[in-house]
Amino acid sequence: MIILITTSPPYVASQLPFLASFSVYYVGQIPVFSSSDFRPALSRSFVGLVGTLLFLVSLALTGCSPRETNVDRGTRDQVLHRGIGSSPGDLDPHLATSVTDYHVLSALFEGLVGEDPRDLSPAPGVAERWDVSPDDLTYTFHLRADARWSNGDPVTATDFLRSWQRVLTPSFAADYANLLYIVQNAEAYHAGRETDFTAVGFAAPDSRTVRITLEYPAPYFLSLLQHWMWFPVHLDSIAALGPTARRGTAWARPGTLISNGPFTLTRWDSGQRLIVEKSPTYWDAVTVRLNAIHFYPIDSVEAEERAFRSGQLHLTDAMPVSKIDTYRENYPHLIRIDPYLGTYFFRFNTARPFLNDPQVRQALTFAVDRTAIVETILRGAQLPAVAYVPPDTGGYTPAHLPPADFDTARARLAAAGYPGGEGAPSVELLFNTSENHRLIAEAVQEMWRRELGLTVTLVNMEFRTTLDARRTGAYQILRSAWIGDYADPASFLDVFRGNSGNNYTSWSSTAYDQLLFAADRTADPARRHALLREAETILLNEAPILPLYHYTQVYLIHPAVRGWRSNLLARHPYKHVWLEPAD
Repeated sequence: MIILITTSPPYVASQLPFLASFSVYYVGQIPVFSSSDFRPALSRSFVGLVGTLLFLVSLALTGCSPRETNVDRGTRDQVLHRGIGSSPGDLDPHLATSVTDYHVLSALFEGLVGEDPRDLSPAPGVAERWDVSPDDLTYTFHLRADARWSNGDPVTATDFLRSWQRVLTPSFAADYANLLYIVQNAEAYHAGRETDFTAVGFAAPDSRTVRITLEYPAPYFLSLLQHWMWFPVHLDSIAALGPTARRGTAWARPGTLISNGPFTLTRWDSGQRLIVEKSPTYWDAVTVRLNAIHFYPIDSVEAEERAFRSGQLHLTDAMPVSKIDTYRENYPHLIRIDPYLGTYFFRFNTARPFLNDPQVRQALTFAVDRTAIVETILRGAQLPAVAYVPPDTGGYTPAHLPPADFDTARARLAAAGYPGGEGAPSVELLFNTSENHRLIAEAVQEMWRRELGLTVTLVNMEFRTTLDARRTGAYQILRSAWIGDYADPASFLDVFRGNSGNNYTSWSSTAYDQLLFAADRTADPARRHALLREAETILLNEAPILPLYHYTQVYLIHPAVRGWRSNLLARHPYKHVWLEPAD
């Protein structure tokens, strides 16, 4: 554990002069804070006394000269320090389920296709080139000869096929296995209706050729391949520790995780810090300018912001909504508000009494003023949700979610047998620990109390525990989010198919599934979008979810970070990122 106490960190003093003259920050388990955090509660004289004491301690620890911050040292040594919000759930790419996981996985692994740093268009990855058949159903990928795993083994076509077989093994229960259903017979194999993997549309004619045959043409297929579920894993090293298709085999750890991306995993202090270092075996190592990345899981957006202004982070994952206006007005060069293809919503567990009634779920939906949440709480250019799919996703016009209507909300609840909330049970709203999530939950809690007479208990858990509750159905109402895996409405609507591993609501609709099936096999874009809109209308009417707003990504970035480009999916290929001292 390292404790640093300093007077006026160089970056804070020059860039954020409105802060107090001292800050305390850490690497380890001691909370980050500064004197400005105490101003509302402490007198000026007491703050001065605390500052004096801290200064004396700093002299004892560091001598008379201030310590370098992470940002100072990292910029000099090409070591990026990045906040990632919650701790990763799993570094096994086939079991990962969150954007937080992807922040790390994208440094460690690479699929057939990479991403252009400017617009995320498909770029060569492990495959140096590919061919597409005239009917757009068969893709042939030609692997580069110099692709290597971090232990020096060549990355082969067989590595990909064995990895995808692992994903589709029914007992493995990969949450995102449905992303492979686009491949011929993949869904049948995953469901156990087909037991011969050679019948699935994957083939390896030789060690450097991968052939994939699709069920139907999909113009977004190459972008889909950038998802972590398509990454290869080193099966032989996993097999040395346990069954390759068993959840829980502890291989994704420093010392045992063998990867094929631009970085390798060297350290993971659970809940504190995760370090990856530049891989010498990566085929394009010459492009990689960063020597290492330090990822910090900090659940508290307040603490993450303090770490940033204390010079401990180059980048935050998010920022407190209470400080957005101050940064926008006074320090616009430090705040970024980027477009982000995602929707923030609540899931209803439709297997639970009370919430299993569509009229109750509709009442809860009509009683939420989404515009008020965006305008009075978030203040980061987010859009009130008018549907589940974000507007203009791949040219799609989403279905319409009615605006807040409190009279209709009360009428729906009464029709369900709970006039004015009479006789209704108390319900729990679960969210993963975050000040921002709490503010939204408290606002919705009050709306449901005021307009419907309902008692709502707020429950917060750390991120991994929330994921467990989601997987097992141990919740009633759950804060959720979906970020597009690719810029197409299917990326959102496929989540709530009856057989989707990411549904988690216990809701299903045959009509909904049939419309998505038809849309997949419809070539005309206008007709395809019409079918998807019909499906989304069913989803919104039956209300297993309550969309609240469409994201922007609001975060802090140090001027030394270069090559960090705005894009809809908030993906930033680390091989194209570097650090350069700010002017």
